[in-house]
Amino acid sequence: MRPFSTTMNPSSSAKEKTREIERQILNPKSEQTTDDNSPLSAITRMMQGEKARASQAVSRDYSRMAESLEAEMIKDPYADRSPPHHLHVYAHKHNTLLTLTQPNGNPMLSMSCGHLGFRKGGRSGYDPAYQLTSHVFGQIQERGYLMNIQRLEIVFQGFGQGREAFTKVLLGSEGRNIRGLVSRVTDSTRIKFGGTRSRKVRRLG
Repeated sequence: MRPFSTTMNPSSSAKEKTREIERQILNPKSEQTTDDNSPLSAITRMMQGEKARASQAVSRDYSRMAESLEAEMIKDPYADRSPPHHLHVYAHKHNTLLTLTQPNGNPMLSMSCGHLGFRKGGRSGYDPAYQLTSHVFGQIQERGYLMNIQRLEIVFQGFGQGREAFTKVLLGSEGRNIRGLVSRVTDSTRIKFGGTRSRKVRRLG
């Protein structure tokens, strides 16, 4: 007979190993708790925490944006959100040019002070621009463009006298039918930052 020994049977040790593997598969949390003291797990936990916080911040921003859009829809559910037409006002010191364009940029109407009979130096000034603006507003109404325009964006360019003349006509009686369609006013005048040297200022006399 074999004497009793403290060494375990190899078959029983294999069974214990398989049981331990099964426990690890079925209970992964217990394994994580045992390995939490290692520095590698601390780094991984820190990275996972940062990712979770970042995803939470993104989800919060997205939810806020969705709530704001929903609030705008609730405030004005019947608002027309179609892209606006554009009325470009090019107020040069020698001439004034008005161009009405579709939302995609195709021109519908384009006129300058020369179309009203002003020539050379007579195209510059306040009065020609005033007459041009009132004439263009009348043409927009006569051609039936007001039926297609739901929103209108006015785009200024330049600082000539035609800029002030256009504003006066728009706020006056001639612009009563156009004034209600204006949804936005922008300025696309180019501003120079550095660049090449400017031309010499012309001096008369």
